[in-house]
Amino acid sequence: MNRYWTLSARPLPAWPGPDTFELREAPIPEPGPGQALTRTIYVSLDPYQWGYKRRGVEPPGAPCHARTVAQVVESRMEGFEAGDLVFNTNGWAEYGLMGEGVQRPAYMIPRKLDPTLGRISQAVGVLGMLGLTAYAGMILMADPRPGETVVVSAASGGVGQIAGQLARLRGARVVGIAGREEKCRFVVEELGFDAGVSHLSPTLPQDLRAAVAGGVDVYFENVGGAVFDAVLPLFNRGARMTICGLIAHYGDEAGVDARAALMRRGEAIFRKRGVSVRDLFVGDFVAEHEHAFLRDMSAWVASGDVRYREDIREGLEVVPAAFIEMLQGGNFGKMLVRASPDPTL
Repeated sequence: MNRYWTLSARPLPAWPGPDTFELREAPIPEPGPGQALTRTIYVSLDPYQWGYKRRGVEPPGAPCHARTVAQVVESRMEGFEAGDLVFNTNGWAEYGLMGEGVQRPAYMIPRKLDPTLGRISQAVGVLGMLGLTAYAGMILMADPRPGETVVVSAASGGVGQIAGQLARLRGARVVGIAGREEKCRFVVEELGFDAGVSHLSPTLPQDLRAAVAGGVDVYFENVGGAVFDAVLPLFNRGARMTICGLIAHYGDEAGVDARAALMRRGEAIFRKRGVSVRDLFVGDFVAEHEHAFLRDMSAWVASGDVRYREDIREGLEVVPAAFIEMLQGGNFGKMLVRASPDPTL
C-alpha cells in the first residue's frame, strides 16, 4: 500500500494545525506506457506550499504537493531505469508516478541525479529549485556589486542562506535577518555574513539600522510584514529589491493581496529613491539558466564557498508536524523529511 498525506477538509484555516491533514492509504500505482514508479526518499517542505494549498491548486483527496528526491522502482519511461535516483514531485507520499500524463508544474521536470555532484538531498535544496531561486533572485536579478550592502530576510532558511552567500561571493557586505539568536550566529559564523539581526528583537528597526550603517543597496525579501517595514526606510538611492516570498502573509485572509499592500507601504520611498522592485518566479529561469546554475553551484558547494544546512526529520508520519514547525520558524536550515532510506549514505 502507498501511504500519503492529503488535506482533511476545506475551507482551510489561516495557518495549518494538527487536524489540517489526513494520512491515507491506497494501492501502489502501476506505471503505464511512458511512466515510471518511484519511491520517495526525501520530501521537501517549503513555505510556498501553504499558499499553494490555500489557493486550491491541489485536487481534493490528492497527495499534498511537494518536490521530492526518489528512486525508480519500475520504469516504462524512456531514459529512466530501476535504481535511478531522480528529482520529481511525488509530494507527501511514499510512492508516486512520473512521466506521461502525470500532472506537475511545467517547470518541475523530472531529472536524473548525479550523486557525485553532492548529497542527493541537495537536489531539493542548494542544487535544486531552492538554489536556482537564490541564484536567479540574487545574481541574475539583484546583481550585487562589490562594496554594496545586501540584506536577506529569513537568512538561515532554505533560500536565504544561499542568497546571502552568493552576495558575499560578489564582494558585497551581507546582513542576514533571522529568528533565534543561534540562527543569527550561524549566518555570521558559519556562512560568512557580516552581521545577523533577529526579527524577534523588540528593537529590530534600530538593530537593523546599526547593522547596515550606510543603508541598503539590495534587499532579498522572503518575509514581508514587520521585517519589510524595518528595511524600507533604509533603502539607498537606486537600490534593488527582489520579492522571493512573503511568508508572514501566507495566513492572510483569502483574497488579500499582500504584495500590493507591501507596494503601497513602500510607494513613496520607492519613487523618491528610485528603488526597483522585481518579483521572482523560478520557473522563468529554468530553461535558460539551469545548466549554468548547476555547474556553478555544484563547484561552489564542492569547494566550500557555499555551505548549506539541512534540518532533516525522519519518517512520513512526521511530515505535517514538520511542515507546521517550519512555517512557525522552528526549523534550522532547509526542512526535509526522509521518508525512506537514502541508498547513498
